[in-house]
Amino acid sequence: MEHLTLKRKITIMIAVMAAMFFAAINQTITSTAMPRIIAILDGMDYYTWTINIYLLTSTIATILVGKLSDMFGRKPFLLVGILVFMLGAFLTGTSTDVYQFIFYRGIQGIGAGIIQSTAFTAVGDLFPPRERGKWMGLMTAVFGFSSILGPTLGGYLVDHIDWHWLFWIFLPLGIVAFIMIMMLFPKVDRKKGQSIDYLGSLFLTTTIVPLLLAFSWAGTEYPWGSWQILGLIAASIVSALIFIFVETQVKEPVLPLHLFKNSVVTISNIIGFIMNFGLMGAMIYISFYVQGVLAISPTYAGYVTLPMSICMVIMSAITGQWIAKTGKYKRYALIGMPVMIIGMTIMIFMNNLTLTIISLIVFGLGLGLGMPVFSLATQNAVSHKELGVVTASSQLFRNLGGTIGIAVMGTVMSNSLTKNLKEALQSSGAPDFSKLDPKMAQNMLSFANPQALMNKPLVDKTAESLPPEAKTLFMQMIDSIRDALGSTLSTVFLTGTLVLVVALVLVFFLKELPLRSSNQAPEAGATNDKTDMRHGKTLTAE
Repeated sequence: MEHLTLKRKITIMIAVMAAMFFAAINQTITSTAMPRIIAILDGMDYYTWTINIYLLTSTIATILVGKLSDMFGRKPFLLVGILVFMLGAFLTGTSTDVYQFIFYRGIQGIGAGIIQSTAFTAVGDLFPPRERGKWMGLMTAVFGFSSILGPTLGGYLVDHIDWHWLFWIFLPLGIVAFIMIMMLFPKVDRKKGQSIDYLGSLFLTTTIVPLLLAFSWAGTEYPWGSWQILGLIAASIVSALIFIFVETQVKEPVLPLHLFKNSVVTISNIIGFIMNFGLMGAMIYISFYVQGVLAISPTYAGYVTLPMSICMVIMSAITGQWIAKTGKYKRYALIGMPVMIIGMTIMIFMNNLTLTIISLIVFGLGLGLGMPVFSLATQNAVSHKELGVVTASSQLFRNLGGTIGIAVMGTVMSNSLTKNLKEALQSSGAPDFSKLDPKMAQNMLSFANPQALMNKPLVDKTAESLPPEAKTLFMQMIDSIRDALGSTLSTVFLTGTLVLVVALVLVFFLKELPLRSSNQAPEAGATNDKTDMRHGKTLTAE
């Protein structure tokens, strides 16, 4: 598609970014409203499923569609993805109970995975690697912008209109994106002799599903050492071994194993996994700190994280332009990763709102510098015919890293919190409730958990209802719990920092192949440090 005029390419990219924004905003707009929606549907016991089902279906769709889009072209999958997502969004808004809600969210996840996989790959179809950087940066900025607008808009809408409209309000945007892509995106004819890897797709799915479920449930639904978690991990390992065997036998594997002989692909995917492990695992607990330790209301807590999203959006767009101008990408990862590490290091020591905002700004700048690099590196390292599957593989590793990171960080937090709370409530400076009425003391002690800190209005109301002496002891206990939660979250952020340090070390081993100025480059795709993409053999530079 390189023969298209620049005007046509830009028009197509606007349509692709509209589809991306449509999927992203529908995900972020529900983040602040989801607890209330699930409470209305009387399904708090199934709250984690509303998140996990979306993650499961989108991850599976992303990796399966990667290879298929290489065979059939991106256009049909972009169109199908938008249609499926629109159907899922519409149906989710009609839910009358939590079971319907979970099922329809799963349909939404399938559509989101298809859109996510094909949208990033479409950039590679339209532009050679040298020009992709700026568009990758803009695509990342679309995600960032949705994370700025979505939570704030979702919180406002759920307070002022019926919750169903959160899923319906952006449907017209989906229709516009569908029409634009249908009219503008070129069709690619399927090559003869290609076959679909049904068996590989099946065992790839049965590898991913138990693994994601195991790490989603471990430490929350079931203990890490329970037979349920160990059984899921064992099932995933068995499926993975069968999958590897199948992929060595079929003509058109859904995930070609020779890709991982390419050091650029392998190292980029490992970095993406580790980076999302540290990023998602730690960032999900920022709201705990802002609301639980700093005692800021949920409405204003959303504003605290805005600077990070804004910095990421701006820096992603700028980094993309720099990459396109210089033809170099590794340097931005080498700068971005340390900046992210500095931002998360500040989180370890933050004890006020100012330091929290500074840490998020620094982290956002580093994120914007580093995020566009690794997808671009993997796309540049393979032949154009494998663009879809290699892009899908990088997104698979990121999703797995985020899921496993959240689970591991949750365990770190749980173990550390138990210890810190016990020390706080048994220390010599702990409040003494022995002289109070036993019933009153018992009521006050029910607040001795971090979840109670998230409900600031209830804490304030309880404090005001107590007599002066009891109120003093109650606020002393609340301060002790806040200190314990703060110390616990410092441990979580420290873990995230150490994980990001490992990712930084790996960046030094990432080979920088010159960005090609054409998609019609030789299969090896580089002028120095050439790699044979089919067999993973390194060739001597000429």
